[in-house]
Parts: sequence; structure tokens; C-alpha cells
Amino acid sequence: MSFNLATMLTETASATPDSPVHLMGGTATTYRELDEQSGRFAAGLRDQGLQPGQVVALQLPNIPHFLVAYFGALKAGMVVLPLNPLLMAPEIEYHLGDSSATLLIGFEGLAAEAGKACETLGVPLYLVSLSQAPVPEGTRPFGELMAVASDGEAVPRNADDTAVLIYTSGTTGKPKGAELTHFQLYMNCTIAGQLFGARPDDVTLAVLPFFHVFGLSSVINVSVRYGGCMSIVPRFAPAAVLDVLETDRCTVIAGVPTMLHALAQLDISGRDLSALRVAVSGGASLPEDIMRTFEGKYGIEVLEGYGMSETASTTSFNRPGDRRVLSIGKPIWGVTMRVADSSDQPLPPGRDHVGEILIRGHNVMKGYLGRPEATAETLRGGWLHSGDLGYQDEDGFYFIVDRAKDLVIRGGFNVYPREIEEVLYAHPGILEAAVIGKPDERLGEEVVAVVVRRAGSEVSAEEIIAYTRERLAAYKYPREIRFMAELPKGPSGKILKSALRDG
Repeated sequence: MSFNLATMLTETASATPDSPVHLMGGTATTYRELDEQSGRFAAGLRDQGLQPGQVVALQLPNIPHFLVAYFGALKAGMVVLPLNPLLMAPEIEYHLGDSSATLLIGFEGLAAEAGKACETLGVPLYLVSLSQAPVPEGTRPFGELMAVASDGEAVPRNADDTAVLIYTSGTTGKPKGAELTHFQLYMNCTIAGQLFGARPDDVTLAVLPFFHVFGLSSVINVSVRYGGCMSIVPRFAPAAVLDVLETDRCTVIAGVPTMLHALAQLDISGRDLSALRVAVSGGASLPEDIMRTFEGKYGIEVLEGYGMSETASTTSFNRPGDRRVLSIGKPIWGVTMRVADSSDQPLPPGRDHVGEILIRGHNVMKGYLGRPEATAETLRGGWLHSGDLGYQDEDGFYFIVDRAKDLVIRGGFNVYPREIEEVLYAHPGILEAAVIGKPDERLGEEVVAVVVRRAGSEVSAEEIIAYTRERLAAYKYPREIRFMAELPKGPSGKILKSALRDG
């Protein structure tokens, strides 16, 4: 079966060419314009000799150019690799190398780290420049890829071909690229959009990072699939977001709990927010008091969902008028969930029967790029093993009780302790290290490193923080360092992180 995910854009542009696809800073872009721009980008990639199936990396903030490059690369039959703009050079180099990316689209204000990685690997770096200033030596302007006329045709792809690579570490080892297909992403945004009643007249707040599967699938894809409009905000600043909600007459808020918490603290008296009709929350568990405060202030319902990079965003969702507070909802159409014990046997409903959440359906990834063993382990027995612990109630609602292993969720971003621990262990003054999360009212969790110094070392907390800050993205490095003479260990010698958290 031939199917290209970019069909969503071409079909909507054909049906409603003059409708706005996005707003930003008071400027509107129509579906016809985005369709034409992305077509030229696709032609530019082909003109550079790129072939269908090759990987195009995007390291951009939330700006219109992301949409041009995203749909353009899809139209050209290529695989899109979205990257966090905050990644440092070694991290960028790893992702580009592991995915065999053929080029990187970067941003002028964040070009230094990308430039180092691309120079090392010999990967061309094209930069988006909003200032119109000349790009640095060794890089090329984004506009070079827009100079070829579009032929208007998307390259046919098989429905099971990989469309997007989303890198995730799980909880251990190096990040792995989850392969999300054209059909999988189409089904996920189609079903998710139906659940909260996506409409052509919707204006969705687009402040979730586009590089994240939540922003990519549940904001960009849903909006374009249903012919709605995105109100693009490059970064989350509560007061500025409130202005956008009012000015652009937003109808849908999609965010993580920390965003809803910040918006709930604002004074909205005198604001006209009457267009708002629903909020969607994901990325981390939403505390009940935040939900109640937000709903009371904004007068709309918050619908919480659950998903993973490996499930193209949405797996379960609370429906309008059919929700359970603190629950992640029920499986979406075409998806089956199960709570299983350590032998993968199903457990009965009830909060006393906590097990691992297993997932099966059209939303599950093909696998991890070039990682057959990791793929087999995660997808064993025909079920995706989420690594999340939870239970199901008698009415079919699912509840998460803990993140399996040691994942820390900081401000909606997954932070994997082992990655940080590896950086810490490379420091000459550190003997042992363990990274944990601690509750944080604003971010949900904050990253804490518990460290044992080497004999004779006097390395300070400030020095350790500076060391990790140079080597890790800004959302990853620990803000707090605790020193111990010895880390608690179990009989096998494994560090007992539970004891560190309890302490």
C-alpha cells in the first residue's frame, strides 16, 4: 500500500487552500503557502542528490521553518529526525552518526554546537537565519534548499516505511531511534484528534516542542490532519502565552503539567479567553490540585492522556465527559493495553494488582533503528513493554503508579540517569555517582546527583554542575549535588536508589 504522511498537508491545502495553517507574531500562513514552501524544500533535497529513505535531521525551535522542513522531507520520501535544540556537540554527533543522517537543518542562534558535530562527521549544516545575517563559514543558508521549483508531488512510500525517528533512551544505555511509520503516525493523529473533537476552526496553542513526539504528533499532525490552525510560540513563558491565548483566540491548549501549573498561577481577570474549549495534558502525571485549579480558573475541561515515543504519542486518553481524575484514561481506538506480572501474565483489575503496562496496536513502533536485540526485548510476545507500572480499575481506566526503573521527568522532558552518571563517572575527582529525581513544585521533578569523591579529591558541587553543564543539554544536568562517604548498596552490589530517595 502506497501512503505518504505528507498527504495530510496536500489534501487539506487542496480542500481549504486559504485557511491559516499557523499564526506567529501576528502573521498568518495559509495551507496553500505551506504546501508550496514544503514542496520547494522537497525539490531542494532531491536537487542535492538525497534519496528516499535517507535521514534529514531538524534541530530547530518552534518556528515556521520546522513545518516547511518537516513536511518537505516527508514529501521527498525521506525520514525526519527531530532533535532538541539544546543538545551539545557530543550528543548531536551521536544522533547524527547513529541514524546515518545526510544533513542537518539548524538554527542561527544555536549553531555552534551543531557546527562542531557536523564538522566532525562531514554532515552538511544548513542554517535558518531570522536575522538575515550571513551564515557562519562552513555552513549554508536554509534558503539554498528552497531555490528549486516544486513539482507538487509527494514521493510514494509504503505505509510501513519509516517516516520519523524519535530517539529515546528507555532508561538505560545509549539513546535508541524509535522508527515511527507513515501509517502509524497518520492513525495516531487521526484517532487522537477525534477523541477531543478536533475541528477545522480550532486554533491550537503550539508551545510544546515540535521535536518532541507530543508536539509533533498531537499538535502538528492533528492540526494539519483536521485543517486547523496552530498558534506557534517558540518557548514557554507564562505571561507571553496568556497574551497569545487571548490575541489568537486559541481554542485548544496542549501542554505538560508544568505549563498548566504556571498558567493556573496567572491573573486572568479582564482577559477574553472565551474561545478556549479544551486542554490536553500529557508528558507526565497531572496532579489533581493543578487540574482543579486550572479548570476552575479557565473554565474548561482538562483531558489527560498517556503515550511514549515508541507509540507515536497517544496510547490512552480521557474522553470528554468520560474521564477519571488521576487516570491516564482508556486505550484509544485500535489499541489494546494490559497490566502484566513479571511473567507477562495478565493481572486482574484493582489497585492491588500493579504490574507493567503492555501495549499492542497500530500505534506501536516498527522497532529501534539498528537495534534488533533491544527491539526484541521491548516488543517481546507481540506486546510493547512500556516499563511503566500501573493498574486498571473495574471500569477500564488505567492508572500509572510509578515510572519503572529510574526515569526522571523534568518539566515534561525525560531525563535518563544513566546518561548523566556516565558523564559524572568520567570526572577524575568522582569515585561513584547516582542520579535521582526529587519532587519539584514547578518542574515536577528536579535532577539530583549523589556523589562519592575519590580519595584526595576536593571537587565542589559548583565544579561538578559546571562540568555536566558543558556536556549535557540544559534540561539534563543536575542542579543539586549531594556528597556521601559511600553509596548504599544491596547484596549484589547494586546501588540502592530507593534508599537515596528516601534519605
